[in-house]
Amino acid sequence: MVTSPPRVVVVTGVSRFLGARVAARLAADPRIERVVGLDPHEPPPALKAVLGDVELVRADARAASGAMADLGAEVVVHMAVTSAPDSQHGGRQAMKEQNVIGTMQLLAAAQGAPGLRKIIVRSSTAAYGASFRDPAVFTEDTEPRAVPRGSFARDILDIEGYVRGFRRRRPDVAATVLRFAPFIGSTADTTLTRLFVQPVVPTVFGRDARLQFVHVDDALEVAHRAVTEDHPGTFNVAGAGVLTLSQAVRRAGRVALPLPEGTFSAVLGLARNLGIGRIGLDQVDLFVHGRVVDTTRLIEEFGFTPRTTETAFNDFIEAHANGSSLTAARLEAAERAILDGIRAVRAAGTASGGGDVAHERA
Repeated sequence: MVTSPPRVVVVTGVSRFLGARVAARLAADPRIERVVGLDPHEPPPALKAVLGDVELVRADARAASGAMADLGAEVVVHMAVTSAPDSQHGGRQAMKEQNVIGTMQLLAAAQGAPGLRKIIVRSSTAAYGASFRDPAVFTEDTEPRAVPRGSFARDILDIEGYVRGFRRRRPDVAATVLRFAPFIGSTADTTLTRLFVQPVVPTVFGRDARLQFVHVDDALEVAHRAVTEDHPGTFNVAGAGVLTLSQAVRRAGRVALPLPEGTFSAVLGLARNLGIGRIGLDQVDLFVHGRVVDTTRLIEEFGFTPRTTETAFNDFIEAHANGSSLTAARLEAAERAILDGIRAVRAAGTASGGGDVAHERA
């Protein structure tokens, strides 16, 4: 459904890659008069460079009510959702504060904004979880078979619950929820992309998860259309087709190292030693069980077909072709991380007197 584009758009989370790119893309649209980036943190220099046409307001969700009223916001794009805890910025507690409490406060502010026409909320296909009970393909109406183990997935379920409540209270505001698959592409920088550029990629012995990605540029296009057109509802955003984990590793020119599941979890838990960052149970379960979603609703409603998972992954590979050589130093670093993980599993087993158990810190 195509309607007149809004005059004023507020985008949250502009100190991070996706929020900054969404705001910059909207600011470049001549039909939109004003784009305001709302974030309590200063964007890093690399992102600030692309935000030249975006008005930056240093404020968190608690200040959103006043900001929306003063700015006359017609559309709010909520991108301030983080997928992994950052130990340098409060860890899991800060992550939940931003994701769950921040969304609740933002929606409370949006509820009292009289001129608001629509709200777009970033979500994730992690909402479906990943387990051996899963169907072959998830649709937007599929309920998770069990509560996901990962903290990010649990946050997503809370966020979407708040959006459903908002829809009941403000039926006059079009609410769009975008469930993005993991991002990939030449410019994507996530825990998963950093894992795939390592010389050795840990996998689970006897498992070959089916993976699905969305190209970053396609995610930006969908977000842009959600702002300039009316598409209320919940949508899976992913590229058609799948890659198995073994196919992805081979195409990236890496070496797969099959490990028992308990050892695999411990190795990924030490991934920050390789500069990958914190890998939680959401990513562990994805690599064990995989996840595939149906995008029929997105294609029919938005009139847009994202590039396939294979094409998006190939773009990522081409951008990192120069880093594919398996140098001795890179192999040694990967081997050290893997050995550290194995030792950690053995030590945990000895201390508990039992099997391998991997826990994510709350």
